Amino acid sequence: MNLSHQKNIDKQVRNLKIKNDFVRSHFVPTEGIKYSGSKLKLLPYILSIIKSLQVKTVFDGFSGTTRVSQALAHCGYNVISNDLAIWSKIFAECYLKGQVSKQLEEKIRYLNSLPGKTGWFTEHYGGKANKGLAIQSDGKKRIWQVHNSKKLDAIRPKIDKISENNIEHSVLLTSLILALDKVDNTLGHYVSYLKFWSPRSFNKLKLTVPLINRKHNRHRVLNKDIFDALKLVKKADLSYFDPPYGSNNEKMPPSRVRYASYYHIWKTICLNDQPELTGATNRRKDCNDREAGSVFEEFRKNKTGQFISLRYLDKLIKDCPSPYILLSYSNGGRVTKKEIRNIIEKRCKKLKIFSIDYKKNVMAGMRWTRDWIKEKEEKNIEFLFLVEK
Repeated sequence: MNLSHQKNIDKQVRNLKIKNDFVRSHFVPTEGIKYSGSKLKLLPYILSIIKSLQVKTVFDGFSGTTRVSQALAHCGYNVISNDLAIWSKIFAECYLKGQVSKQLEEKIRYLNSLPGKTGWFTEHYGGKANKGLAIQSDGKKRIWQVHNSKKLDAIRPKIDKISENNIEHSVLLTSLILALDKVDNTLGHYVSYLKFWSPRSFNKLKLTVPLINRKHNRHRVLNKDIFDALKLVKKADLSYFDPPYGSNNEKMPPSRVRYASYYHIWKTICLNDQPELTGATNRRKDCNDREAGSVFEEFRKNKTGQFISLRYLDKLIKDCPSPYILLSYSNGGRVTKKEIRNIIEKRCKKLKIFSIDYKKNVMAGMRWTRDWIKEKEEKNIEFLFLVEK
């Protein structure tokens, strides 16, 4: 590992305030946007568990910002990365198939040098400073200050023109998205914006070369519904699943926990299609629940009082062709630990459970028994189910 990557690891460790030696020793450099449910802190535990098995190919079924896929590729595994979101596909193509070159660096310098111009993104997502207030004359708040939205309007069409191929196109788009994420005016999602401009929104947009440091293995990138993707991953030794369980906060409107809605802006930037918009935050109209909601985000219950999404979790495990499955679950999800246990008992051999306390940065493991882990019902507990089919 070169010095720049070691510095990146050290920086991430400092930012996460990690003091645990185990976590530090298993940390690898990854990049990503601010993301609800990010597995950045969980990566050392995931890597440690997978390393204990004799596996070569890993399927990351709900890759999101691709933190897990990046880490697996960095450690030398063959990775199959899948997500239905187009921006996740773009990230995966960047980090799993991209190449760093002088030509790429020159193109990023060129994009940074472009003067800003007013266009569609500035019209709908750019705002003036207004003495610190993000609320504009139309009563709406904005994601970016005008000086950055103008740069976006200038850079986005140029990426289409200067990209030599689809992979380079994805690398440049990833660089743009990472840069925009650093100067936004949000708490990390795009269904509400801050009333007062965030300090970072005053900074100037600057693209950098993505942190591509992968082993040159045979990686695949899919952009499919999970059940369609499962039909294409017959040779994966292990599948890692982190489905969007949804929040167990009954006061939270279900339509506000859909990932397609949360990150609608990244889809628009990837497609550059100027879609029809709706609502106070100018969301894509095609990101509503009926058109874009995942079956795993289904908040309704059946006649027996069980969440409908559990039927799909059962199907996910049943249809998975991998001999090993590593399943993430947070105690902040809608489904319960007991419900997941019942599904696993029915479909798989019983192997091992791990619980991770984020506050203490520690992992506890146990061999499977009929009794559940005696954990207090506290927040920020993540469970990893390692099961063998």
